[in-house]
Amino acid sequence: MTETYYAGVYWPERPEPLERYARRAEVLFQRLASTDPSLASWYEQGPSREAALNSRFTPDARSLSQLFAKKKYQIGEGEISFAAWNGQAAGSSVVNFSCGSPVDLCVWTPAARGLLSVEKVSQLLSAMVAAWEPDWGVFTSDEHRDTVSESGDVGTFVGWITYFSRHRGPVPPLPGPVRVEPLEDKGTLVILPPERFTLANPEHVALAEEVRERLDRAGLLEPIGVAP
Repeated sequence: MTETYYAGVYWPERPEPLERYARRAEVLFQRLASTDPSLASWYEQGPSREAALNSRFTPDARSLSQLFAKKKYQIGEGEISFAAWNGQAAGSSVVNFSCGSPVDLCVWTPAARGLLSVEKVSQLLSAMVAAWEPDWGVFTSDEHRDTVSESGDVGTFVGWITYFSRHRGPVPPLPGPVRVEPLEDKGTLVILPPERFTLANPEHVALAEEVRERLDRAGLLEPIGVAP
C-alpha cells in the first residue's frame, strides 16, 4: 500500500480583515520557501496544468490581498477559500486554506517523497503554525487518519507529528521514542518515531495508540471549537 500524506492546521472561527489573512498567508509562503526550494514559486490553481502555469503570483501581502478580493475566492461574507500549486510535475505540492468559516484550516499536500523526513515535516508544520496560530495541527497519512478516526474530526486523533496550542493544556509525559518539542511561544509538537510513520508498521501504530490514550486522558484530544 502506498500511503499519501498531508499536513493540516485548524482553529475555531476567527473573523479577520482580508488584509490580515493576506499577511498571514505571506508568512506561510515565506516560511515554506525557506524550508525547501521546491516551495518557492506558487501558482493559482486552474482548470488545467497549462492554465495554472500562466497564473503565477507573488506571495506577498499586497498581491495576496488582491487575489483574495477576487469573487471566485470569496465563498461567503468575510469568508475566503484559496488554493495554490507549486508548479512542479514531479514534486507537486498544493496548499489550500479557508478563513472565516466555523472551523478554519490550512492544508498542505505533498507529492515529493524527499519532503517526508521528520526534519522537513516539522519545519513545514511549524511554518503553518507561525502563519495561522491554530489550535491543533497534524501531519500523517490519509490512511492512518481514516483508520483511527471514523469521522476524521480534527483535534481528536494523533498523527506522526501533532501540534497542540498552549491553551489546550500541557502535554503529559510520553513514552520513548516520542519527542516533545516547544514551538516558539505558541505550543508543542509531539513527534512519534524519528523515521517516517507508516500504517504498515505495527510498532508505529501501537505507539500512536499509546500516545493517543495518554493525550486523551490529559484532555488534549477535543474537537476544534470545544473547550478542553
